[in-house]
Amino acid sequence: MDNCIFCKIAAGEIPSATLYEDEEFRVILDLGPASKGHALILPKQHYANLYELPDELAEKVIRLAKKMVIAMTKALQCDGFNVVQNNGEAAGQTVFHFHMHLIPRYKDDHAGVTWTPGKLTDEVRDEVVEKVRACL
Repeated sequence: MDNCIFCKIAAGEIPSATLYEDEEFRVILDLGPASKGHALILPKQHYANLYELPDELAEKVIRLAKKMVIAMTKALQCDGFNVVQNNGEAAGQTVFHFHMHLIPRYKDDHAGVTWTPGKLTDEVRDEVVEKVRACL
C-alpha cells in the first residue's frame, strides 16, 4: 500500500533499527517501546491483520518469532517475553499492517501486558464452545 508506514519501513524506504531481514520479513526496534529491546516483526507484503495473512506466512512468522525471542533473550539477558499480535482497533491495533510485537520482559519492569481476570460461567462456556465449533 502506498500510504502504509510499515510497508515503507519493511521495504527499506524509511530507515529503521533493523535486527533481522530476509526475503519476507524485517524485524525492527519499536520507536515506542514497552521495554528495552521491544521489536516488531513486519512482513514485507501488506496484510492488514491476521485474518488476511496467508497460512504459509503465518507459520513462518511464528517460527521467526521463536528465533528472535531466543536470540534476544540471550543478547538482552531478559527474564521473559511477551509475543503480542493485535487485530482491529478494539484490540489495540493502531497500524493496519500485520505485525507482531516481541516484548522482552525484565523483573519489575511494569511493562504491563495484562488484564483483570473475569470468571468463565457454565452458560458462557457452553455458548462460546457451540458457536466457535459451528464456525470451524
